[in-house]
Amino acid sequence: MPRPLTWRSTEDIAILLVEAHAGVNPLGVRFTDLHRWVVELPGFADDPKGSNEGILEAIQMAWLEEYEDAK
Repeated sequence: MPRPLTWRSTEDIAILLVEAHAGVNPLGVRFTDLHRWVVELPGFADDPKGSNEGILEAIQMAWLEEYEDAK
């Protein structure tokens, strides 16, 4: 059984975001939408209020890397 996702599961979240939102450029996503999309991911089990700008930015940058690799 895979371990639950938390706000610190940056790489795992990035991979799931590439799959869930194929073709979406991460740099065009508002943090409010990014937050919602992360919380809605299957397996996300952290406190929805546990994120901050730094965490969301780290997820966005990891997502950007995965997005560019998938091109």
